[in-house]
Amino acid sequence: MKIQKGDTVKIISGKDNGKEGKVLQVFPKKNQVLVEGVNVNKKHQKPQGQTMQGGVIDKSMPINVSNVALVVKKKSGRVRYKFDKNGNKFRVLAQTGDEAWFHDLKNNIEMN
Repeated sequence: MKIQKGDTVKIISGKDNGKEGKVLQVFPKKNQVLVEGVNVNKKHQKPQGQTMQGGVIDKSMPINVSNVALVVKKKSGRVRYKFDKNGNKFRVLAQTGDEAWFHDLKNNIEMN
């Protein structure tokens, strides 16, 4: 998938059209992403045991990856892959050519 965990994306269709958020989780087999603060539904939670309280909970639900666009330098658009002279693969916005960063989630750093 061209969208990764930690990317900032913009919603391009649906009820949350125009909103931006950070990708919390990616589901490649379902072709969906979970975006922070987008596609929020109400879940009626039943109390479980002594500690958990019941009630209505706001829960973010996954959205199809075709409904989001990657945001780089305050511009959003489609993502394309390019290779440099050494054969390293990196992501680029198709319209502008701006490079998107790969996230190294294990070490919590950004790589080019």
